[in-house]
Amino acid sequence: MPGTPSPSPSAAPAHGREPEWPVPGARPAAGTTAAPRRPGLALVASLLGFTVITIDVSAVNIALPAIRESLDGGMAGLQWVVDAYTLMFAALMLSAGAVADRAGARRAYAWGVALFTLASLGCALAPGIGVLVAARVAQGGAAAVVMPASLALIRQAHEDSRERARAIALWTVGGSVAMAAGPVLGGLLTESAGWRAVFLLNLPVGAVILGLLARVPRSPRRPAALDGAGQLTAVLALAGLAVAVIEGGHLGWTSLPVLAAAALAVVSGAVFRVVESRHRQPMIPPALLGDRRVAVPLAVGFAINAAFYGGIFLLGLYYQQLRGMSATAAGLMFVPMSAVVTATNLVSPRLAERIGRRAVIVVGQLVFAVAMLAMLPLAAHTPVWLVLVLLLPLSTGGALAVPALTALLIDAVPAERAGTVSGLLNSLRQLGGALAVALFGSLLAGAGGAFSVPGMRLGLLTVATLLLVTTGLSRLLLPRD
Repeated sequence: MPGTPSPSPSAAPAHGREPEWPVPGARPAAGTTAAPRRPGLALVASLLGFTVITIDVSAVNIALPAIRESLDGGMAGLQWVVDAYTLMFAALMLSAGAVADRAGARRAYAWGVALFTLASLGCALAPGIGVLVAARVAQGGAAAVVMPASLALIRQAHEDSRERARAIALWTVGGSVAMAAGPVLGGLLTESAGWRAVFLLNLPVGAVILGLLARVPRSPRRPAALDGAGQLTAVLALAGLAVAVIEGGHLGWTSLPVLAAAALAVVSGAVFRVVESRHRQPMIPPALLGDRRVAVPLAVGFAINAAFYGGIFLLGLYYQQLRGMSATAAGLMFVPMSAVVTATNLVSPRLAERIGRRAVIVVGQLVFAVAMLAMLPLAAHTPVWLVLVLLLPLSTGGALAVPALTALLIDAVPAERAGTVSGLLNSLRQLGGALAVALFGSLLAGAGGAFSVPGMRLGLLTVATLLLVTTGLSRLLLPRD
């Protein structure tokens, strides 16, 4: 689904080395005992971790008005509450897979879950918006480790390819269900126990995961190169870009802090490109981006998540600030949309087999663009039933296109590059969502902090235009099936 990271294929073994995972049919060396794999425990632990980092995204969106009232952070503060998490997730995803390889899947996963749990406690106890944003940064960095490590843990525990495929399917469905449940859970917790309960919920879940991991066998470590300079410049570039977009709408686009942030983004981006071109094992091999079968799906993934996350952010505020709904009622408004997203995710691969991946990608984006345009008439007194009807194409478009573009992208590169492009796709999708939240937040802040309907409509037109551009690129540049 649009809000769920795409699964990454298992990385290939290092050149000239035997695979470090157990070989089917192999016997343990003399004098040793094979450790039980405990695939059920590993799957439950992986599924819980992926679920909790996914719920955190959608649940927090519903809690934003309550956070604003409690901490008085303003619209810019709310944007940072969302984007601090998403940006760190996007930036660190580029090297998180290598960290999991070097540390071992179980150890990396335990570190990620422990940090995410502690950061959640920091969020719940935050006395002000600044502390909350800092804790969200830590949460996002931890989530970037949890996501690839959870998949690696599944790969380690399930030796049979068919069992592994079923486990990954359950992992993916778990993310879809979590995204659907997030708004409802966030609304219920916020209204009944306050917004801090949204973060406190992560504590017992984290404790359960760590308890399960204690019974899962250790994971082998594999050599993997880390590109520290590339990772640092990527974080600086994304942070500068986010500051420029978020603060530009509040301080003015020509203000000194905004211009400085924009300059930091440009310079860091240029340095990142130089670093990557000279690194022996760069995070993003430059040659990959020159292949249109790679570049176009990456652009499409960026645009789809910009529309999806921007739409979720907008709707959460629209329901509560403009329509005056309670947090619970606002959360329930997302249930039909999330159900349609989950169902469409299951239909998309079959449809791609019949009419081709390119056709599905093009149609999905067109439907999504129509969804953005269909939301233009929304106002304070639009009937609720009509709002739900208008959201149907939003539910369908991205969910239709994402599985097809992920499959097309993975097939376009050699097996040893599959993990790299999958991580890059996830990073760009998260970046698209973060920048859309930054844009919508800047446009939605009306006089006195009121919800701006003209700003909402301008944001919708912007993402609709972006989708139409990537639709044209898909139609012209992607190969026929």
